[in-house]
Amino acid sequence: MDGRFRESPDPMESMWAWLAYDLRFYRLKHGLSGDRFGRIIGVVRSTVSRMESGELKIDEKQAMALDTHFNTGGHFLRLLTYAELGHDPDWQKQYEIFEARAAMIRMYNGQLVPALFQTSAYARALLVSGRWPDIEGAIAARLARQELVARPDPPDLWVLLAESVVDWPVGGPEIMREQNAHLLEASELPNVTLRVVPKSAGAHQGLDGSFRVIRLPERDVAFVEAPGGGRLILGTAEVQAYGVRFDRIAAEALTPGASRDLIKRIMEDMA
Repeated sequence: MDGRFRESPDPMESMWAWLAYDLRFYRLKHGLSGDRFGRIIGVVRSTVSRMESGELKIDEKQAMALDTHFNTGGHFLRLLTYAELGHDPDWQKQYEIFEARAAMIRMYNGQLVPALFQTSAYARALLVSGRWPDIEGAIAARLARQELVARPDPPDLWVLLAESVVDWPVGGPEIMREQNAHLLEASELPNVTLRVVPKSAGAHQGLDGSFRVIRLPERDVAFVEAPGGGRLILGTAEVQAYGVRFDRIAAEALTPGASRDLIKRIMEDMA
């Protein structure tokens, strides 16, 4: 009954891996098929398989449903809570899975151009400075991700960039001019709304760091970036809080047209 299910990750790798492992452990312990287990949390068999492999995450309601069904005393909800609070070593992999499935992405970047809009030269300059072990492979991966921006059914992309993102000469003036020209081109796409938060805005909620709010078919999730990693957020209240934060930062941003004008002036100053 379990032959087509993928293996769960090593539970010692992270809290998320432990949670995925225990989904499979409890299912097999109680002799449940993927279909029967899925009915407990309101998903189909294939989704159960993806949850057990760590590809998809359970949410708070699903954790509570499992705790009620198996009478665990809150085991799954506790695992989910601590997984959301902790650093996720696989955050980039999980983020890219959600990114590919997104109907809409709202992103705020306070330091760097988002990977979806980086030129190869800009990406190379960043990776070289960070002493990345496989620079060519990383560049190829970023360029492959960018295909979703202009695919036949692309997600809506709402992009807020701090002025310093387009003003900081990563790789030197020539590379940065090329990068800003690429941003201008991307901003003309019908599914991309790009706005710059000017330095004159002063203090605002984006100074705490970069983040994403992703709308999936079944729910919204958020990611918060951190040095060397990131954190996945699934809790409804916290995800909504990041949505409000995005809106408040957007209230300080220039209009799309004024943002393009500012980027053009910065490009002229780099000449």
